[in-house]
Amino acid sequence: MKNQELIPPPVIGGTQPQTLKSKVSFQAIPAKKGSRIGIYGSAGIGKTTLAAASKGKKVFFDLDGSLPVLKEQMPPSVLSQIAVVSAASWQEMLDSLNADGWDGVSSIIIDTLTKAEELCVAHTLKTVPNDKGRFVQRLEDFGFGKGYVYLFDCFLPLLQALDNHCREGRNVILIMHDCTATVPNPAGDDYLRYEPRLSSPASGKSSVRLRVREWLDHLLFIGYETTVDSDGKAKGGRRVITPIERPYCMAKSRLLQSESELNLNQNIINLLTD
Repeated sequence: MKNQELIPPPVIGGTQPQTLKSKVSFQAIPAKKGSRIGIYGSAGIGKTTLAAASKGKKVFFDLDGSLPVLKEQMPPSVLSQIAVVSAASWQEMLDSLNADGWDGVSSIIIDTLTKAEELCVAHTLKTVPNDKGRFVQRLEDFGFGKGYVYLFDCFLPLLQALDNHCREGRNVILIMHDCTATVPNPAGDDYLRYEPRLSSPASGKSSVRLRVREWLDHLLFIGYETTVDSDGKAKGGRRVITPIERPYCMAKSRLLQSESELNLNQNIINLLTD
């Protein structure tokens, strides 16, 4: 039997059928949901205490083990509003965030995201083989920067889970340690500044640090404001929150435009989450 050419059915009335087009739908600007706040600075400067003093019921992922030490210094009114979720691995963190039972929680606090990324690195090395099907000991052992790509991909589900909580009206506060990084400057000499201690390859590709900065509504740097006297000695030491980009630190805010002194009685976190 010879192959027969399929002939399309005749068009009735001599006109082609029209494809129905969908119609765009416009909406008003939605109401504000939960805020996404990042806090970073040196050890012991007050990051956890600042987050803990925020309003409402707070749930901590206390990955650094700060709360058992700090609770002796916290007033009962703050302690009564704090609960802790135990998570010893990256998967346990994701499972907890994706589980039910978060009703009534005002803020989710990860202390610290720096430690959480370490759990993500361990998860990546445990679950992702290299091109030869073998598991490696370090991200660099994947070769050609692939390890940081795998880490980046494993990290994104955390932000997706936290996004879901923000859409339900909960605030997310990410506490991070600090580090110094060299900033390329096309207009002059490169310079050092403080940045959150998260992975960031020199190429800028698959950078967890940059992705977190983009995701946050506010990235606050807590540092010491010092002055140098005529003898060359530093003095002062006031703790200051910087919410905007400066040559000495990475920061951003959709609301705040100037530095302010760290003051728990006028908690800046409450201003950002109201």
